[in-house]
Amino acid sequence: MSGVRSILVVDDDGDMRYACGCMLRKEGYAVSEADSGAAAIEILGQKVFDLVLTDVRMPGPGGLEILAWLRTEAPGMPVIIITGYATVDMAVEAMKTGAADFLAKPFTPDALRLAVERSLRTHHLSLENEILKNEMEAHGAHRAFIGRSEPIQHIRALVARVGPTDWENSLRRERPFVVVDCGALVGALFESELFGHMKGSFTSATSTKHGRLELANSGTIFFDEIGNVGTDIQAKLLRVLQEREITRVGSARPIPIDVRIIAATNKNLLDEIRAGRFREDLYYRLCVVPIVVPPLRQRAEDIPLLAAHFLDLANRKCHKRIRGFSETALAALAAHSWPGNVRELENIVERAVVLVDGDLIEVRDLLWLGEAASLGTTATGTSRELREMEREHVLRVLRECNGNRTAAARVLGIDRKTLWRKIRDAG
Repeated sequence: MSGVRSILVVDDDGDMRYACGCMLRKEGYAVSEADSGAAAIEILGQKVFDLVLTDVRMPGPGGLEILAWLRTEAPGMPVIIITGYATVDMAVEAMKTGAADFLAKPFTPDALRLAVERSLRTHHLSLENEILKNEMEAHGAHRAFIGRSEPIQHIRALVARVGPTDWENSLRRERPFVVVDCGALVGALFESELFGHMKGSFTSATSTKHGRLELANSGTIFFDEIGNVGTDIQAKLLRVLQEREITRVGSARPIPIDVRIIAATNKNLLDEIRAGRFREDLYYRLCVVPIVVPPLRQRAEDIPLLAAHFLDLANRKCHKRIRGFSETALAALAAHSWPGNVRELENIVERAVVLVDGDLIEVRDLLWLGEAASLGTTATGTSRELREMEREHVLRVLRECNGNRTAAARVLGIDRKTLWRKIRDAG
C-alpha cells in the first residue's frame, strides 16, 4: 500500500484521543480527531478516510451508530471499535455490524498499531479482489500491442515516449487497472457501475456498491468504446475530469479520486460531435495523446501473429491443443475484410477452436457469421451446409447462455439485432 493513510479518531475523552493520535502520527498516519459521534458523522460526510477508530459510549451517537451509518454511506471503510466496558456480547454485536476489529481499554500502543495494520491490510486485499474480479469480467481487454506492421511499430514508439509521464511505464503501473466496457452498459446501469450507488437508491440496490472510478483510484481506468456513452453520462464524466471527485448514485457526499483515463473507440468522434452525439469539451479533455490504430484490413501482416495469440488464449480457455492454422486457412484470414477488426478475429479464432475436430484449423472450421455464402463454396462445397453449421452454432451458444441474448451476442461477436435476425431465420 502506497501513500499516507488517513485515520479519524473518535472519542469524547480528550486524553485518549491525544494518546491514540500521537501514536498513530508516529507511525506515519495522517490523523484527524472528533470529540463526539455527531462531530464524527459531520466530518465523515465531508471527507473520505482510510480507517475510523471510535469509542463505543459517547454522548449522542455512539461507536455502533457511527459504524451502522458508515455501512450505508461508506461500506468499505474499516472501523475499529474501542471501549472501556468490553463484554463478549458487545464484541459480537460490533463484529456482526461490520467492525474490522475490537479493542478493550486499556490497550498497548503495539495492540493498536497491529489492529490498524491488520484492518488496513484486509481492506486493501478486499479492494484488490474486487479489482481483479472487474479485470476478469473485462475479458482481457488490457492486451499488449501485437504485430510487426509499420503502424504498430509507430504506436509502440509513441507509447514509449509518453509512457514515463503517466502510462504503463509510469508510477501508476503497480496501481489498479479497471476496465469499463461502454458497449455493454447503458442508462442507469452505466451510472451505477461508473460512480457506485447507495443501498436503497433504486429498486434493485440491495447494498451499497463501489463504482469503477472509485476502484481505480490512484490507478488507471480504461473506457472501451467511449463513443457509446450517452450524453448524460458524458456530462458527468466531464465533471469528474474537472473536479476530480465522484458522487455515488443516491448520495450527496463527494469522494475525491485521482485516476488516469485511457479511452478507446472505433467511431470517428469528430463526426459524432458534428452529429451532436458526443460533447466537444469532453473530446478535447480526453484527446491529450491520440493514438490511431489502423483497421486490421490495412495491416494484413499482423493477422498471423494476432491469430496465433488468440489461438493460444482459446486453447487455454477450451482446454485444447490446436497447433495452428493450415496455409489455406491463413490465406482466408488474410483475404477477409475484417469489418469487426481485431475483436472479430478473436471471436472467429475462438469459434474455430470450439468447432475443430483435428489439431489444425482448416478453412472449413472458420465459421464466418457475415460471409457464409462467400466462403461456403470453398469450405464445404455448398453454402447451405455452412449456413446449417452456423444455425446450429448460434442455437448452441444461446442454450449455453440460458437464453440470455445479450450474453449470446457477446460470445458470438455480433450485436443483438444480428442475433435476433439469425434466431428468426433459424425458425
